[in-house]
Amino acid sequence: MKKMVDLNSDVGESFGVYTLGNDERVLSYVTSVNIACGCHAGDHNVMARTTALAKQYGAAVGAHPGFPDLGGFGRRPMAVDPEEIYQLMIYQIGALQGFCRAEDVPLRHVKPHGALYNQAAGDFDMAEAVAEAVKRVNPGLTLFAPAGSKLVEAGRQKSLRTASEVFADRTYQPDGSLTPRSRTDAVLHDPEQAADRILHMLSSGEVEAVDGTKLPVEADTICVHGDTPEALQFLDRLYHMLHQHDVTIHAPENSR
Repeated sequence: MKKMVDLNSDVGESFGVYTLGNDERVLSYVTSVNIACGCHAGDHNVMARTTALAKQYGAAVGAHPGFPDLGGFGRRPMAVDPEEIYQLMIYQIGALQGFCRAEDVPLRHVKPHGALYNQAAGDFDMAEAVAEAVKRVNPGLTLFAPAGSKLVEAGRQKSLRTASEVFADRTYQPDGSLTPRSRTDAVLHDPEQAADRILHMLSSGEVEAVDGTKLPVEADTICVHGDTPEALQFLDRLYHMLHQHDVTIHAPENSR
């Protein structure tokens, strides 16, 4: 299977004395990382360390802005108007961009986090605010967004390069959205099952929802959440499965 796909993970989500995930081990597998920008997780020290670590491993660095919700890890839906979303995006992207400049590495992409990501995926006004903020900060950045979502649509309308994202460790609803984490079937725990599903997505261009519905998907980048207990097993299995099937793992190109 002659294909190229990115493998990404959310990192830099520790805070103060609290450590979350195993970022250095994760970085030995992925080609792109999404670094928390201080609102849902991360802080100035974590952002600095994670940016330097990504440079060391040669991973493409992206900003991972979320709702201002440390207590809920940015996963609780919030009623935030598009203008405030626009400002939140600029604030967080700009913060990580500063650390990238200090480390002399390019900021390559932006991927909204958690509830912001999910809400913008289905709400065009929110999606447009996200895309406009990315464009204003740097129109050469790539916008990571759920395959087939309003966020992809808004990014393309703003003439941004987009990378359609699929998830190795999450299940899908019939409308193409991710299954809410409040449900017991939201997260996959079997690395073999996840690898088989990703292989099917890449070969067929579709994914099966929890009710059996077949959904068309584009897969430019594959995400494994760095905070899940099985993250390293998932990444190891995916990494080797992709190589075994002649899939090149490479960060998305952008126009920088």
